[in-house]
Amino acid sequence: MNKINKVLKEKIAEALTSVFPITLIVLIISVFLTPLPAGTILMFLTGAALLVIGMGFFTLGADMALMPMGEGIGIEMTKRSNLFIIISVTLVIGFIISIAEPDLQVLGRQTPSIPATVLIGTVSVGVAVFMMLAVLRALFKIRLSVLLIIFYIIVFAVAYFSDSTFVPVGFDSGGVTTGPITVPFMLALGMGVASIRSDKNSQEDSFGIVAMCSVGPIMAILLLGIFYKPDTLNVQSYIFKDAATSREVAKYFALELPHYFKEMCMTIGAIVLCFAVFQLITRRFHRHHLGRIAVGFFYTLIGLVLFLAGVNVGFFPVGRLLGFQIASSPFRLILLPLGALIGYFIVAAEPAVHVLNKQVEEISGGTITVKMMNRGLSIGMAAALTLTMCRIIFGIPIMYILIPGYFFALLLTFFVPRIFTGIAFDSGGVASGPMTSTFLLPFAMGTCEGVGGNLLIDAFGIVAIVAMTPLVVIQLMGLIYSLKQKEANVLTELQTAAISTSGQVFNWGKITVFKVEK
Repeated sequence: MNKINKVLKEKIAEALTSVFPITLIVLIISVFLTPLPAGTILMFLTGAALLVIGMGFFTLGADMALMPMGEGIGIEMTKRSNLFIIISVTLVIGFIISIAEPDLQVLGRQTPSIPATVLIGTVSVGVAVFMMLAVLRALFKIRLSVLLIIFYIIVFAVAYFSDSTFVPVGFDSGGVTTGPITVPFMLALGMGVASIRSDKNSQEDSFGIVAMCSVGPIMAILLLGIFYKPDTLNVQSYIFKDAATSREVAKYFALELPHYFKEMCMTIGAIVLCFAVFQLITRRFHRHHLGRIAVGFFYTLIGLVLFLAGVNVGFFPVGRLLGFQIASSPFRLILLPLGALIGYFIVAAEPAVHVLNKQVEEISGGTITVKMMNRGLSIGMAAALTLTMCRIIFGIPIMYILIPGYFFALLLTFFVPRIFTGIAFDSGGVASGPMTSTFLLPFAMGTCEGVGGNLLIDAFGIVAIVAMTPLVVIQLMGLIYSLKQKEANVLTELQTAAISTSGQVFNWGKITVFKVEK
């Protein structure tokens, strides 16, 4: 237990390091650029504190419960080599964990064009089908880039015929569905499935399930936009909650915490039920493993409750108010560099990002470090926020950004190592987590209201762009890595040849070859 407490303190300290920069940026903006009510700032700081503690509990819980569960299911399912079992299990689990995803619940409550139950049900079906396809892809050794090219061509073709108000929401749903609940499970599932194989590409195929599961919701919502016609498309006005005293701040959080606790109990309960059925059938985990997993589920529950209360009560109103006040001022163009700054630092506050980066470093044997991933994702998020602010301020249609962006990302798949393709497309889903849906989306909505834009068409789509830019940035990072590796290999060959054939000293740029005395 002492070891767990020590790890928990380390996780909380790591979360504090991640959340502090974005908290400081918001405070500086509220002092020098656009003043915010004192009560709103106090709610924001309280939310930041809950977010830090929640992230600490969640990441520890994911390591203890969600990751072993996902890996175990992947191994046991593929060991049986029964195609019917594989298809049935992945469809059921994909549907359940999607409904359990808190990010999807947040998007459902903010989307006026589609009722929440319709959106959540449609997205969950899309995730279930594409999770099944992703597992089959890994088993049958189909190259990820080939499937992604085929499916994204279909996606953009369907988008042409879909209702225009559904297009931004559809691409947004692809990002939010792969959030803090689904990502650890999907990553571990992929690792479990790939571990059964012993071929040279098994490491690369550990990634790709998140990427495939990001396509499913987009496809499902766009198809819904062809056949489903909602009664109304009215956008409800948002009522800001302000607190005059610290007691009122505590009251707001106290009212919301039981709601999120009930919601997350149902979420975690559904996953625990799936795990219980799995354990009864396979008997994979021993008693001491089950105790650790039970504690992990409890930590995951506590972490998500605190995290969601913090971002929804503390971050949501600040994001919307900041966006509106800056966009309605004469200095609205400052949103471009400001968006880049916020984007660069906010990605580190996404809980699932830490899970992905850790697994990438482990599977690559330290070749792709956590630092490399953090920097790549930060650059991608900064580019995404800059593009989003440009799109909202100047009224640029979202397809003018998504089509060339995805075209370039898919083109890069032919030139980078396969493992970087899987990591990049997984990163797109991971980067667009709860911080995006509860801070950046409200920030975009407030900006859109400030410039007098169309909320349904202009504000929604930010998650889609956030999910797209890592595909390009991480693959470009992979391309640079590949070129440097080839250069190093050539220099090593020259060094070996020079040592064996010459008694002179050569300088090959970065490598100096010295004479070896015999």
